[in-house]
Order: sequence, then structure tokens, then C-alpha cells
Amino acid sequence: MTANASASAESFKTVDQLIDCVLQRHFGIDPRELPVVGAFEIDQSTQFPGTEQKYRNYYLLLRVNAVFGGCCVEAEQLEQVAARELVGQSLAALLEDARLPVRVAALDAYLGVVLPHRDDHRARELELPYGTPFTRAVARDKAIVSLLAIEPDQAVGLIGVVNPIVQAIEARGARCLPCDFNMQRTAGGLVVQRDMRPVLEQADFIIATGMTLSNGSFDEILAAARRRNIPLVVYAQTGSAIVPRFLGQGVSAVSAEPFPYSQFSADPTAIYLYRAANP
Repeated sequence: MTANASASAESFKTVDQLIDCVLQRHFGIDPRELPVVGAFEIDQSTQFPGTEQKYRNYYLLLRVNAVFGGCCVEAEQLEQVAARELVGQSLAALLEDARLPVRVAALDAYLGVVLPHRDDHRARELELPYGTPFTRAVARDKAIVSLLAIEPDQAVGLIGVVNPIVQAIEARGARCLPCDFNMQRTAGGLVVQRDMRPVLEQADFIIATGMTLSNGSFDEILAAARRRNIPLVVYAQTGSAIVPRFLGQGVSAVSAEPFPYSQFSADPTAIYLYRAANP
């Protein structure tokens, strides 16, 4: 991390404050000098063999230099975005766009250019193996679980449900409090809450997805973790370059997975695991 980046890391508590730091060139490179050379939208569905669960995911991706900025969104959010309108614009312009997913994807792209994971001494690179979507998902979820220092009898808030993580929580003798907009029950039958606020107040430990950036709930989760002084672990495809900037500032650990995400490639790809020095 550069001196400027290190200094600015202590000056923000929210995503909007981080965006302001970028626009004020605290990270060295002017976002006005970084044009978007490619933009695309993905509507993706997944159903693993032998299961009944169908997953629907929608993504906005921005290509800047050698980096993709990524944001997973709700279906109605993607309908508000026309990727062709974003091409050719500078990241500075998109960081001030009225649409939150556009700002998140632009911020992710900028930080991916300026502070790549491979140059961050805090990051441990892990290669996901060649294989099927299921094989690669299992390897990814195992890596996420490796970050979880969960104690027996803890109440663990899971904001964005991934069934293997539910199983990992329960295997450690903890109680899972699942929360998700798009699921009613976990594979094991737990009722999934839509409102995260009671979960944030009851949990002794919080696990959240990077999609909380695109739906605007990340700042509230981060503030709750700070206020209650409880661990927060984030598994981030969305905002994989954003969430590590909050490491030690409320975030205890991150599994950061830049594009191409595991489900979009059979070839080996990297994820980056971060832990705060003083979680």
C-alpha cells in the first residue's frame, strides 16, 4: 500500500467517504484518467446436480485497464443500467453516478487498479482448482470457512445465505441466524429472515456477502460490528477490492474473489484471504 493509501485508510468509515477519498486523489491516481473500456451485464442461473435450489444472479462488470470492477445486484437494479452507456466514461464520472451499483462497480475497478491484491502484503493468495462449478464452489466455501473463528454457543448472523457456511457454523456448535432477501429457508430448514437489524443486534459474530455493498446495507453492518465490538467476516465477489480497505476498521477478515468468479471459469483462478492484525 502506498503512503497516500495508508493515510487515507484511517479517514473514512463509510463507502461514500471512501469514494470521496478516491475523488480527492488520496490514492495517487486521478480517477478522471481511467476510462471504462468495456462494460457488460450478466444474468446467470445455477442449479447443482442432485439439488432443487436454483440460484439467480445478476452482475454489472466494468473493464478498466487489466481489471474488472464487479457488482452483483438485484434484478430490478440491473434493469436500471444500460452497460453501453457506461463505456468510455471515466471512473470519476461513474463514482458520482446516481445508481449505487454503478458507483460500487466503479469503486471496485479503481481500487483494483490502484491497490491490486497481489501487491497487498496482508493478502494470502489461494488458487481455486480446475473443475466443475460444484468443485470450485466447494473449494471457495472451504476457504471462506477457514476465516471463521467461531466459538461454540455463539449466535452467528449470516447476511446472504450460503448453505455450506450454514453447515460450517452449525458444525462448530454455534447457532446460525440467516438473513437473505431471496431465500425462505436454508437447505437444513432454518427460517431465513429478511430484516437484518434484529440479526445484527443478536449476533455475537457476523458473516456477510459483498452484495451488501450493492444493496446499501454494508455501512450499517460495519457500524454495528464497530459499535458492538464483534467480528465481521465478509466474502466478497462484489467489491472484492473495496472490502479490504475496511480491514481492521470494523472488518475482521475478507475472502476477496475478483472476476472471473469461480462460477464463470473452469480454469484455476485466485481468491485472496485477508485477516486483520487485531480483529
